[in-house]
Amino acid sequence: MNAPDVGIARHRLATLPLENSFGSLLPAFHTRLLPTQLPAPYLVAASDAAADLIGLDPGEFATEQFIEAFAGNRTLAQSQPLAAVYSGHQFGVWAGQLGDGRAILLGDVPAVQGRMELQLKGSGKTPYSRMGDGRAVLRSSIREFLCSEAMAALGIPTSRALCVTGSDMLVMRETPETAAVATRMAPSFVRFGSFEHWFYNDCQVELKVLADYIIDRFYPELRAESNPYRALLTQVTRRTAELIAQWQAVGFMHGVMNTDNMSILGLTIDYGPFGFMEAFDFRHICNHSDTQGRYAYHMQPSIGQWNCFALGQALLPLIGEVEDAQAALEIYKPAYEAKFDQLLHAKLGLHSTQPEDGKLHEAVFDLMQQNHVDFTLFFRRLGGLQVDRPEGDEPLHDLFIDRPAFDAWAAQYRSRLKQENSIDAQRQETMNSVNPKYVLRNYLAQIAIEKAQNKDFSEVDKLLRLLERPFDEQPENERYAQLPPDWASGLEVSCSS
Repeated sequence: MNAPDVGIARHRLATLPLENSFGSLLPAFHTRLLPTQLPAPYLVAASDAAADLIGLDPGEFATEQFIEAFAGNRTLAQSQPLAAVYSGHQFGVWAGQLGDGRAILLGDVPAVQGRMELQLKGSGKTPYSRMGDGRAVLRSSIREFLCSEAMAALGIPTSRALCVTGSDMLVMRETPETAAVATRMAPSFVRFGSFEHWFYNDCQVELKVLADYIIDRFYPELRAESNPYRALLTQVTRRTAELIAQWQAVGFMHGVMNTDNMSILGLTIDYGPFGFMEAFDFRHICNHSDTQGRYAYHMQPSIGQWNCFALGQALLPLIGEVEDAQAALEIYKPAYEAKFDQLLHAKLGLHSTQPEDGKLHEAVFDLMQQNHVDFTLFFRRLGGLQVDRPEGDEPLHDLFIDRPAFDAWAAQYRSRLKQENSIDAQRQETMNSVNPKYVLRNYLAQIAIEKAQNKDFSEVDKLLRLLERPFDEQPENERYAQLPPDWASGLEVSCSS
């Protein structure tokens, strides 16, 4: 999967060509420091696919040098480690200065497309740790590792995860837990809050330096625009809207959509108390810490828009006129709606657009809400519906309490399919290519975590391989696609990691 292009050379760890582009910015943007060493580290998991993106030989995974480097115990050649400063709105409230409180950037390397930054998460205290210990725990590191790679396989823009290294060192959360370091990769970890930091500190020189860096490195085509900064806001707003449409279409909930967790490149970053929808509920909250439901499933599109407005406020000194910023932000709603509509048509196997499709889409979500149908199973099984055989709907019926209500919707759906002469086998093939059979359910992650806490990493590796092919049938893994067990409803995930 994702084998390197011809232009990406295979590297041993010792020859990985690190550069420090973000580190070349003004000293105010970061603090240079070394990671805090992790006692007696060991490899928990590593991703071949992520390594392929940067041309790193997966044969390096088993070496002591690899484990030591990505535990933070050994500095890679040419690396100039640093922690970045940023600020942000947390749960809608201005939180002031934040920053990489437990993350250290090692540098950036050539990748299949552009370059990738390598960042250690959980590598010890930084000047931005505030009251924290700068560490991450094994539990959260495994979740981020698996979900980063799972989201990539689903085709959703995301940071990637190269590996997780663990240690028997204990850190205190609600209870003592073992520490770990996750190595994350992304073209950039600059976030909305990076711009807010300079705006709210009235540092317009630094604000412009950062905006120019992002435009020149990631949006160079915007230099041809009459107002590149307004164009930047437009592009980021569009990418954010389309990203959240993709989240909604697969039932993914981020859990902490603070402005400091929003990527300037429209990537999914900072995996914390995320969750994939199981029993459908518009108001489902995946983060136990989110007592007000600000980041519930149905709130994500509007919160994404709110965050873009916060970014627009931060960029206003560069854009110039309020009206120009507002014009840039107007793209959000149509971009979100167009992308979500496109994705829903694909999920329902519809290859044309009709005026009444919106009502069909609304009706299916109302039906799912009333019956609390499992999100992933419903759309996957829907691909097996046959236009002229309602008596074959048993797999779908099994998901519903109100079966007559499903039958009524299915009759509308079948009528719509007949309008475009839909062929069952072809439609199922295309629907199965967009409706995953396997997602990272919380209970699956929990089983893998509990085994890993006892030094058995086999289930982490098993889930990684499974989730790298989410659309494939994988008959040998059928049990991973079943309804969650009753005990799974008691699992809670919070911001603590």
